[in-house]
Amino acid sequence: MEKKKEQVFDINLFKRLLIYIKPYKLVFVGVLGAVILIALFGAIRPKILQLAIDTNLANKNLEGFLPYVLIMGAMLLMEVIGQLSFIYYAGWLGQNVVKDVRVKLFNHLLSFKMKYYDNSSVGVLITRAVTDMERIADIFGQGLFTIFRDLLTMIVVSIFMLFMNWKLSLIVFVMLPLVLIATRIFQKYMKKAFEEVRTEVSNLNSFVQERITGMKILQLFTREDTEYRKFQEINERHKKGWLKTVWYNSIFFPIAELSTSITIGLVAWYGGLNVVLQGTTTEGDLTAFVMFIPMLFRPLRQIADNFNTLQMGMVAANRVFKVLETTSHIDDKGTFVAESFKGDISFKDVYFSYIEDEVVLNGISFDVKAGETVAIVGATGAGKSTIINLLNRFYEIKDGVIEVDGIDIKNVTLASLRQQIAVVLQDVFLFADTIMNNITLDNPAVTEAEVIQAAKDIGIHDFISSLPGGYYYNVKERGVMLSSGQRQLISFLRAYVTNPSILVLDEATSSVDAYSEQLIQTATDKITKGRTSIIIAHRLATIKKADKIIVMDSGNIVEQGTHEELLKKENGYYRNLYEVQFLKEEVA
Repeated sequence: MEKKKEQVFDINLFKRLLIYIKPYKLVFVGVLGAVILIALFGAIRPKILQLAIDTNLANKNLEGFLPYVLIMGAMLLMEVIGQLSFIYYAGWLGQNVVKDVRVKLFNHLLSFKMKYYDNSSVGVLITRAVTDMERIADIFGQGLFTIFRDLLTMIVVSIFMLFMNWKLSLIVFVMLPLVLIATRIFQKYMKKAFEEVRTEVSNLNSFVQERITGMKILQLFTREDTEYRKFQEINERHKKGWLKTVWYNSIFFPIAELSTSITIGLVAWYGGLNVVLQGTTTEGDLTAFVMFIPMLFRPLRQIADNFNTLQMGMVAANRVFKVLETTSHIDDKGTFVAESFKGDISFKDVYFSYIEDEVVLNGISFDVKAGETVAIVGATGAGKSTIINLLNRFYEIKDGVIEVDGIDIKNVTLASLRQQIAVVLQDVFLFADTIMNNITLDNPAVTEAEVIQAAKDIGIHDFISSLPGGYYYNVKERGVMLSSGQRQLISFLRAYVTNPSILVLDEATSSVDAYSEQLIQTATDKITKGRTSIIIAHRLATIKKADKIIVMDSGNIVEQGTHEELLKKENGYYRNLYEVQFLKEEVA
């Protein structure tokens, strides 16, 4: 395992990336072709100059010199065209591959269980879907093809040098291993440094995202100084991670530059002596080698730099593929497509735990008849909200059966099940969009006329019409432009327009003004009428109107019955709850 971790280049990971290139293989081949031409044209230019010097300038013969100039110009023009094509299409290929991977990742995230999101940082997932994706694009735009171009240039240049003058080439090749060893060491340490940087970037994104989202809480409890100090610590670790990469660069690149200069000096010294004393080396050879050496050593330095980019991309790709490999999906093997439900619901001996060995529902059983309104009451943590989550199959039960109309919900396709169950949560989430789009969620089957009529039906049309822009008022992120009561009214309308067979409602109004509460009560009465409704009840008015009340405590159903029936039980759980909590509301 450790050996695999220290691998400089993960070929298996790269093979996975190559799968995404298949739709663009013609562009891929074209970029490789441009790389080959760049390497060839670049290496030919010094050879042309060598011929020009030895044939014409050394003999002070200008006849035939112009064709050499024209050929060099043509080579240079072709090299420029090749570079332009290479840079554009390598970048184009990278962005298209990333587009496909990002779409696949997002689609994968859409189907995850809620448990996955319970245990995951939003900031980290955002980093995977955005920042890491850009690093993957760099694999093609600045990493892979650039490294291949530089390697090919080095090979072609080496061949030209050997054929032109093997003695001068020997001097160059003696110095080359020193730079290769330094490059290898540099790559090894840079990989570790970039892994550290990516980790700290994820931590930084997660921290900032959470604090910005919860800024009101921080300011209410005057935690600004504490969070500022925490941010300084995280930012310091992030800085140190980047400084490691800066330190390794500051060591490697001066060494590489010094090696190049020393090599040019040795070639000039040895070649110059041969030109003057022995005549085994020509002026053209010496000039060409002075051009060849940077073409050989500079790509080596660039390979190290581009390898950093490649390593960052590979680390990012590894993180993204880990998310893609995650199998945190609800088992959707049901074959029954529910067009509608009568609304009979049955929980039979259902056990459930969010965390292993920490029971949340302890073998509960209850029945809801079609068209009934059932209120669930109990203390916080009793398991009320869990029933909502399980009915929609956001989580898998440990044991037992949940049926709708006598059909195990596991045998119903997940999409059709959720289409027939509308949920209004206490914590309403609205997108940074118009009220209309937050209600329809861009469902083309729901028309504007239907939305307006539904709003009139539940008594909130006037409230929406009073807003600037009416139904096209932008509520901004998480609906911050609306009050909590107004947000809940929007969520009621969102549920109502889908015309669900079953309604599940968490109708908390603890922070709602009297006017909004009255609207919510009217909306509740309207949308629950004639359909099966399960309500986590917080108001006495709702509880009294329920056909049945289920009383929960610590994951168990302790009592069931109507309001009047439960009040008759001496020392009953509901009766005590009523006297402590609901009686004050009734008196008020």
